[in-house]
Amino acid sequence: MRQFVALVNELDARGYFEKSFGKDCVDDSREIHPSEIIERESGARTAWPLDSDQLTQDEDLFFVLVEVLHDLAARPQTREMHPYAGCGWHHGQYSVETGGAVYRWRVNRLLERSDVHLRLADDGEDVGRLVAMTDDARTELMHSTLDRQEGEVTDQLRHAIALFRARGADKHQKRSAVVVLCNVLEERRKLIRDELLGKDEDALFQIANKFNLRHQNEAQRADYDPAFLDWIFWWYLATIELTDRIAARSI
Repeated sequence: MRQFVALVNELDARGYFEKSFGKDCVDDSREIHPSEIIERESGARTAWPLDSDQLTQDEDLFFVLVEVLHDLAARPQTREMHPYAGCGWHHGQYSVETGGAVYRWRVNRLLERSDVHLRLADDGEDVGRLVAMTDDARTELMHSTLDRQEGEVTDQLRHAIALFRARGADKHQKRSAVVVLCNVLEERRKLIRDELLGKDEDALFQIANKFNLRHQNEAQRADYDPAFLDWIFWWYLATIELTDRIAARSI
């Protein structure tokens, strides 16, 4: 927490939050305090500058601030010294894209040295949000599968991945992610039947259809460990990637 506060203070001194917070100039003070802007954007009440003791006592507040400050960061490309009364640098011409990228890189380096198993997403519809870590192989599977897609399928997979890896994702979000992947595979059922499973392609969909995933009725099996959802998500995503490679082979 102390290192995060030190990082935020450093970026603030370099003008990364000046676009959002304004410059507290001796000749023109801020109209709105940064803590009010943070509360407006996130609903979180916090001190500014940040207080590491407050964050240590409230982990959820820490996570919220990591995300909201990402959205408020913008890298200045110009600066001008205002020496009167030690006012300091005034910054301008901000890049939100570059500011977010620098912020994510710096914060993720910090998180890598901690026992927090979360990272700021660098891409996808959840960019800048804290997401659950996974191993390199599964991370590469997500990227390679997304890179192969076009059109609506890209949006479907981005949404499924965002649901599944969201900070604090519960079984309902993960189940929804699995359903999205199953629907993508349904559209490729003929390819699966012709190239992979023959007449037994139904087996691929039995889990989604019979384990209270896609259809919810008295016939569904609902008594299963939530860890099952992790397994089925990665299995379905790997199957999508496999069908991509098979389809490309036939072109």
